[in-house]
Amino acid sequence: MMKAIERLSVELFADGADLDAIARLAQLPYIKGFTTNPTLMRHAGVADYEAFAGRALALVGDRPISFEVFSDEFDEMERQARRISAWGPNVYVKIPITNTRREPSGPLVRRLAHSGVQVNVTALLTLDQVRDVAGAVAGGAPAFVSVFAGRVADTGRDPEPLMAEAVAHLAAVAPNARLIWASPREVLNIFHADRIGCHVITVTTDVLKKLPLVGRSLEDYSLETVQMFHDDARRAGYEL
Repeated sequence: MMKAIERLSVELFADGADLDAIARLAQLPYIKGFTTNPTLMRHAGVADYEAFAGRALALVGDRPISFEVFSDEFDEMERQARRISAWGPNVYVKIPITNTRREPSGPLVRRLAHSGVQVNVTALLTLDQVRDVAGAVAGGAPAFVSVFAGRVADTGRDPEPLMAEAVAHLAAVAPNARLIWASPREVLNIFHADRIGCHVITVTTDVLKKLPLVGRSLEDYSLETVQMFHDDARRAGYEL
């Protein structure tokens, strides 16, 4: 499994907000960075944003880690972004592609990126959004562009062509920006992302737990599945 993962060009970033999980994952050499968001933090029971961030930063070392603003007003987003950015040189500030009123965040992203703030523009689902962000961050600080490929797939659309076009567009327009394949649904998405030259894929602990299956014999996996059904029927005491 490790050889298969190490041969990939795409980098794996762990996505979550559980500090114990972050501590465990920080010990794995193939985890190259970390991301989180307010929803993950709320589900993990985080009450103090800045205290959580400080503890997470202490765990991840110098690997990149992204924390998100949570205001819906651009002036306040900017204030939060500059405060978050000051937490460390490896910090990226997640800025949503729009606010809740569909107002684009491009002007804010441009100001931040060109004043030295490393941004991670998040919640993109279209190529037009990628083009807008590329224009905003081009020539600025290093940046991430997070396209939620998993959510694209949830709508019945194949995200791979979109992601391939996004890679090409960033290379041509904003080489300082790296594309993130966000919200993957299965281990196979890691190989999809690698195939089209995506720079990073964010992976939750649920998907990471399946990495030991990479390259496994399908015959053996079939037998294990049969064994599982047999054992569960026996434990349940089913009779006919």
